[in-house]
Amino acid sequence: MMRQLILAILLVVSAGHAAQAEGGRLREFLAKRMQERAATGEAGGFLEEFGSGSCADHKEKVSKLLSGNRGGRNSKGPPGDLHDVAYGDQALQKLDVYLPKRKTAESAPVIIMVHGGGWCVGDKSMRGMTGNKLEHYTGLGFIYVSANYPMVAEGSLAIQQAEHVARAVAFVQAHAAEWGGDPSRVILMRHSAGAHLVSLVNADAKLRAAAGVKPVLGTISLDSGTTNVVTQMKHPIEFMKDRYAEAFGDEEEGWIAASPFHHLDKTAAPWLSVCSAQRAGNPCGQSKEYAEKSNGLGIRAEVIPIDKKHGEINNDLGLPGDYTDAVDKFIASLDPVAARYINQE
Repeated sequence: MMRQLILAILLVVSAGHAAQAEGGRLREFLAKRMQERAATGEAGGFLEEFGSGSCADHKEKVSKLLSGNRGGRNSKGPPGDLHDVAYGDQALQKLDVYLPKRKTAESAPVIIMVHGGGWCVGDKSMRGMTGNKLEHYTGLGFIYVSANYPMVAEGSLAIQQAEHVARAVAFVQAHAAEWGGDPSRVILMRHSAGAHLVSLVNADAKLRAAAGVKPVLGTISLDSGTTNVVTQMKHPIEFMKDRYAEAFGDEEEGWIAASPFHHLDKTAAPWLSVCSAQRAGNPCGQSKEYAEKSNGLGIRAEVIPIDKKHGEINNDLGLPGDYTDAVDKFIASLDPVAARYINQE
């Protein structure tokens, strides 16, 4: 009897050690996966990875990854030539400026990047904000600006975030000449939630006027799922449901206020959407709706559906291939000087 009892205890202890080991392996796997997400700049991927929770919860988790000993340094790209340049008084109203590697006698066109992350998380220094895109465009001679902005956890809903982004654009236009840039040749670009924000700045004339934004050459939206916020709020992606509610509120009036499609008019600049053919929520459908309205107003807009995942659309831009060539072709079509830079003339 005693022998059977001892054997039973040993089995329980052994099972406990096995479960602990399995739990440890699971934690290691999840930590590694989250580090990979951070390293590639898939800030929006954290929201799916972590599941439920407020924007403040997500922001805390991502901040720990970026600032702690869990691969944070590997998550960040190179520092800007001009780092943490303030465009406002708030802590996150800052941007980094990367100067061209290829120097020319004329003032350089400027690309302004606005990070994604579900209006909750993300940072201008994450590798997905720099990486391939930074190497490619500074190598062609462009000035590359990566901007932060206050997020939901700091009290800024999506519409306020767009106001911050507009202020950053106006600041860059006012100071580009100091960096060797041409303030009349500014291009807006970004991925996911950042793509929604630059598209709203591009579409909303009142928003631009309030911030003092002058005309831009064009805007490039990399897989935004919220070109029409009203449609998105009525048919949300399940895991993003809470994030949408935090970013846009629960009233249709607020949805319209933050919707690029609803503000688009003849003052907008040409617009390119690269959208994932693999992603849930039909981002290509919303992009095509926007493009149809824009072209009807006489403002050129193009949509490129691409067989890449949401994060790949962010990370792969700048790598040699058809995808980068298509985006570069759009940039070259905006302006003769930009075309010379793209074509290395």
